[in-house]
Amino acid sequence: MYSGPMETTKTKKRGLAAIFALCPARHVLLLCAAGVIALHLLARADHALMRRLSEGAVRPIHRALGQLNAHVPFSVAEALIALAVLGLLGFLGVQAVRLVTRPEQGRRLYRLLVTLAAAVLTVYALFCLLWGVFYYGDDFMARSGLKNDPISTEQLTAVTRYFADLANTYAHRVARDDSGLCCSDRAEILRKSPEVFAATEEEFPCLAGPPLAAKGIFFSRVMSYVDFTGFFFPFTAEANVNMDSPACDLAATVAHELSHQRGVAKEQEANFTAVLASLRYGDSDYVYSASLMAYTHLGNALYRADHEAWEEIFAGLDEAVVADLRASARYWARFDTPVRTASNTVYEGFLQSYDQTLGLKSYGACVDLLVNYYYGQALASAND
Repeated sequence: MYSGPMETTKTKKRGLAAIFALCPARHVLLLCAAGVIALHLLARADHALMRRLSEGAVRPIHRALGQLNAHVPFSVAEALIALAVLGLLGFLGVQAVRLVTRPEQGRRLYRLLVTLAAAVLTVYALFCLLWGVFYYGDDFMARSGLKNDPISTEQLTAVTRYFADLANTYAHRVARDDSGLCCSDRAEILRKSPEVFAATEEEFPCLAGPPLAAKGIFFSRVMSYVDFTGFFFPFTAEANVNMDSPACDLAATVAHELSHQRGVAKEQEANFTAVLASLRYGDSDYVYSASLMAYTHLGNALYRADHEAWEEIFAGLDEAVVADLRASARYWARFDTPVRTASNTVYEGFLQSYDQTLGLKSYGACVDLLVNYYYGQALASAND
């Protein structure tokens, strides 16, 4: 009786079973994480499911985590990242020694690769559950009911001038050092951060959340090297900010990360809600910083749309505002390195993987939101 194929199948099964037995727990973890990621990719098209998950499940988890970690005076996110990096380096060091000094290098190398793959996919699977779902549920525009109609150059010019004038007004209401640069008290900005969204919640209940403070990162200079002013860490629900970046930018960054903490996933919408909340809050540090953020985005758009109008508005900026803008540009120019380029490439790829097709350019899309919302105020201000 011919039994060749059956023997081949049995041999193949024994081979797979033997490989699985090398590290069964890690294989199971790897397969489970891969399954969660695959389900997330398939479920992205189901808007209703993503909305239920993000609003009904994940946001309550974030609220609970945020309130829990608010009792810790330092960034739990930074501590976890530091421990993970140190643990990874230590683990790789031990494994490298074992690969060299102990037998069965092939099996050890396989276990190492499976361990690393399982760890990476598990973290990413949890990220998909705790943050990725927000990109496919209702965004801020849908939850707020705001409209985002096409804008004209005339409207863009009016709103750019409005925020330039606002920056001029508040430029001398913030603390300045001997060189004339903004030197707002960073600790005070963090201390006031739980109050920033209080007034905005009344108009937009979708932004409601516990009054939590943003947290400064101890290794902020490292963040500057990778071109990060802040980040929201969904595993701890903390809003983290770079404390080394220019003082004039800090308050707006705080408001931006707090927007993420309140369920605003898209970067352009987080920029808009940061400006909105800061202006509603009314604190000089926050209004000035948000005005600079808004002017920068609007001015960049106007520079391309109507250069003469941009020149006219720029010429009308207060010397203190120009000094802060130039100091900020000089600061970030110091970190224009291959590390920064690589970081931006990776982050742009990340945004695009969640269908943020503009990549890093999506930060400029907040211009339409700003113009639509503030055009009426800009006209009223111009007529005063």
